[in-house]
Amino acid sequence: MLNIGKSIRMERIMNRNTGKTVIVPMDHGVSVGPIEGLIDMSKTVNMVADGGANAVLGHIGLPKYGHRHYGTDIGLILHLSASTTLSPSPNKKVLINTVENALRFGADGVSIHINIGDDEESQMLRDFGKIAVECSYWGMPLIAMMYPRGKNIKNENDLEVVKLAARVGAELGADFVKTNYTGDPDSFAKVVEGCPAPVLIAGGSKLNENEMFEAIEGAMKAGAKGLSIGRNVFQHKNPALFVKAACAIVHENITAKEALKILNDN
Repeated sequence: MLNIGKSIRMERIMNRNTGKTVIVPMDHGVSVGPIEGLIDMSKTVNMVADGGANAVLGHIGLPKYGHRHYGTDIGLILHLSASTTLSPSPNKKVLINTVENALRFGADGVSIHINIGDDEESQMLRDFGKIAVECSYWGMPLIAMMYPRGKNIKNENDLEVVKLAARVGAELGADFVKTNYTGDPDSFAKVVEGCPAPVLIAGGSKLNENEMFEAIEGAMKAGAKGLSIGRNVFQHKNPALFVKAACAIVHENITAKEALKILNDN
């Protein structure tokens, strides 16, 4: 049966015309602290909204202290899991929020982070299942950040491990699956093919503009439904313009070279 509430909320975090989305995660304050670009979250939210981002993503601190903005509306996704880099087990993500509470905060969606291959994978999968059930009950869109990370994983961008991580996200009930880009359209197309849920690419470590735009273009050619990138956006010298260029790749199918021209001509 169609969940009308979920359908309405999905429309708030994606482009209704293209069915794709550009999300800017701003949850880094918990994992690594007040890094450049996230000191003033309100300012950053305003800039990425001006650039045309469909949603921002973060912890409760985002709506409490940083989601106040002017002008263009932007969706809000609340992150439900966390760890810090100071932890002896930084890849172990624990639940720190609930779907019901996210609704009270006005969220349009929620997200959860799972590290496939970690020693604590079983607990994270248990949490994933719990949240997926809650999302189904409340009609809340769920974004699953599915990363292959663990002592036995030598390359987190390897096709086989990324395919598995993405498929787990779809199998356990995610409405969007965010995962690593495998480096080229042909291999990433196999990730998309093996994942019934819409796939978004993660930004990963900070890249130069050309590298990031080429990754976005390649992912879109492979059938991805958008992106969820943080540092490459909010640490850019002009976040609004960078988002504008990225949105043009996602929603208007321009090339990476054309996106660079948007940056250089402004």
